[in-house]
Amino acid sequence: MAVLHASIITLFPEMFPGSLHYSLAGQALHKGIWSYETINLRDFGITKHKNVDDIAYGGGHGLIMRADVLGASIDQAMSKYPSSKVYYPSPRGKLLNHELIQEIIDEKEIIILCGRFEGIDERVIEEYNVTEISIGDYVLSGGELAALVILDCMVRLLPGVVENQATLQSESFEPSGEFNGLLECPLYTRPFKWRGRCVPEVLVSGHHERLRKWKKEQSMLITSKRRPDLLKNK
Repeated sequence: MAVLHASIITLFPEMFPGSLHYSLAGQALHKGIWSYETINLRDFGITKHKNVDDIAYGGGHGLIMRADVLGASIDQAMSKYPSSKVYYPSPRGKLLNHELIQEIIDEKEIIILCGRFEGIDERVIEEYNVTEISIGDYVLSGGELAALVILDCMVRLLPGVVENQATLQSESFEPSGEFNGLLECPLYTRPFKWRGRCVPEVLVSGHHERLRKWKKEQSMLITSKRRPDLLKNK
């Protein structure tokens, strides 16, 4: 049985698994470590045109995805996976970070509702206790790309996906890792000299204590310049 199952509600099921068909995520999908299904929202549309949206009460620009259509699609997903938690990519949501990804993984069964147009009827969020998630301070045409981002972040952390689990401990944002939740230090490989630029001497010194100190200092320096907010609780 898969460690994680995702039901994805979308107007564009052909967009999945997308990039998740490849590399480590694709291998994990083939092995059954995680699984997914797409639910075509258009199947629940009303009238002969299968409409899924309508004009907003109270006026405003753009169309809103209907509560009855969305509710029917969520109910179908929950009929197969009744313990699923519903997530909705939205600019209003919690900012996606490492901690939130860990919380989502713990759910085991999830529904990702991919919005379109101006958004979804608020009553759906209330009815299903939907958690809204933002992947950044910008607006996409729909929730599908955000859903792929969320799933990619999750899948790579599942047991058995990354063969060398130690590599996960040396990444940015990992609170229990080498950089204590800060940004990763600069990385280098061969050739030693490239276009007049050499690898820092400490990396080839063989001096483990100096190397450890250099990595920590570089991590702090980069974090202070680029993400000083991460230093607040350090």
